[in-house]
Amino acid sequence: MSFDGLFTRAMASEISANLKGGRINKVQQPFSNEIVLIVRANGKNQKLLLSVHPSYARIQLTQETYENPKEPPMFCMLLRKHLEGYFIENIYQIENERMIVLEVKGRNEIGDISYKKLIIEVMGRHSNVILVDQEKNTILDSIKHVSYAVNSHRAILPGYEYIAPPAQEKMNPLEATEEDVLKTIDFNGGKLDKQLVQHFSGLSPLFSKEIMYKSGLANRTTLPAAFAAAMRTVKNEQYAPAIMITENKEYFYFVPLEHVGGEVKNFPTLSEMLDRFYFGKAERDRVKQQSNDLERFIQNERDKNSKKISKLEKTLSEAETADHYQLIGELLTANLYAAKKGMEKLEVINYYDPEGSSMEIELNPRLTPSENAQKYFTRYQKAKNSIDIIKEQINIAETELEYFEALYHQILTASPKDIQEIREELIEEGYLRERQKKQAKKAQNAKPVLDQYTYDDTEILVGKNNKQNDYLTNKVAARDEIWLHTKDIPGSHVVIRSKTPTEETILQAAKLAAYFSKARQSSSVPVDFTLVRHVKKPSGAKPGFVIYDNQQTVYVTPDEETVISLKK
Repeated sequence: MSFDGLFTRAMASEISANLKGGRINKVQQPFSNEIVLIVRANGKNQKLLLSVHPSYARIQLTQETYENPKEPPMFCMLLRKHLEGYFIENIYQIENERMIVLEVKGRNEIGDISYKKLIIEVMGRHSNVILVDQEKNTILDSIKHVSYAVNSHRAILPGYEYIAPPAQEKMNPLEATEEDVLKTIDFNGGKLDKQLVQHFSGLSPLFSKEIMYKSGLANRTTLPAAFAAAMRTVKNEQYAPAIMITENKEYFYFVPLEHVGGEVKNFPTLSEMLDRFYFGKAERDRVKQQSNDLERFIQNERDKNSKKISKLEKTLSEAETADHYQLIGELLTANLYAAKKGMEKLEVINYYDPEGSSMEIELNPRLTPSENAQKYFTRYQKAKNSIDIIKEQINIAETELEYFEALYHQILTASPKDIQEIREELIEEGYLRERQKKQAKKAQNAKPVLDQYTYDDTEILVGKNNKQNDYLTNKVAARDEIWLHTKDIPGSHVVIRSKTPTEETILQAAKLAAYFSKARQSSSVPVDFTLVRHVKKPSGAKPGFVIYDNQQTVYVTPDEETVISLKK
């Protein structure tokens, strides 16, 4: 657990330094479990994210952009009523727990001075955001309602008194001395790291293991000293936010954790570190919830077309032996004098063979020799005629397979808005049932929203699905701008909004094209680029499909850091 009590202390200090005294201008609730406060402080607008996501709960300043629903949820409307226009008077942590309080002051609807507290409890799936009347200590509302049936200690419901979570009766590690550590820890009991967590508040297993690692061979001398050194780092706010990237997992903390190992990436602030750590994670989780049915449908279509191609190729292989039936028919015709009705087989000389080998021909005894010959000619003609039909069917199935392969990989890199556009596309193409059409009609006339990136003051646009790709390439891009796409690999259309971009700009745009493609995890990915004027959409082609020429190819290795750094 990285977001422990000590990390919460560090985050409360960072938020306070940036927002204390600021004015809450806007309250947004882009998703059911996330609140964003737009605060004017220190001469600029800043965004404070309050997330109660079951897996990614946190509070932080953020640079991420969130899209708001057309109609705000009820809790968002209530927060707007009670918080917009209010000033943040104080920001602090409750004891050493994963709880941060924003005390605000403003005027209510009748003009009287009003004091409120916005309490953020960061506790995994039990996380909550609670608005409390500061003078009465009563709950005005919360993002999650909890009754006594769920929690016997307290209810979190409008009108109820706010009661903090039960105290854990642990020692504050920031006030503990080396002697306190000696008295508290049973050095003969083993599992010293778990004992630290058990006896000291705000201490996570992750940081406890780091203290153990720093103490070397943990004993009565080294462990208290390592503990005291770690607490001095916290008390003196000597933070050095870092993400540790190992082979199997990523970790974050307010200092690098040596016991974790792996690659260490440092950040100037805790919030910038969390923006990087959680980049796309919560969004991917939301996308997965929204796209389960689409993913199953697309996977089924991929499997169906793949099996169809296998069967057609087997049929084609058999049809391509049609010449054999013609040969038999001709040899039988040349030897009609030797055949009689009632015969089951006839051995003839194959005069097409330079060596003059013999061949045995199977006959239907109920047919005359002439009828048997005609039967072989008929089989030859049917097989010959079917070849073109089978090849056409294979081409259709391959086009379908390619289309659904592209859709599958678009879902893997999609945002929630992209999922809705993919769903609309499948309805418009006739793949999804009519009953779903009504849900999509509202957004049919809306223009797709493209992802925007910038390098060297040059704008780069990325289409994340077929609707966006068509819109970007055929409607937005100018004829002399640069268009990019992974070579022979399903992926996004990318356009550089410049007629004369630098070579480095083209390389950065190519990295975006590679990242938003099936080859995201590959290295040295080929990316074609050409002028938009050389990109054409064939008549009747599937959405997102184009052909192009006059291209050049560059090879790049996609990485998430580039995507984050270029995000506009």
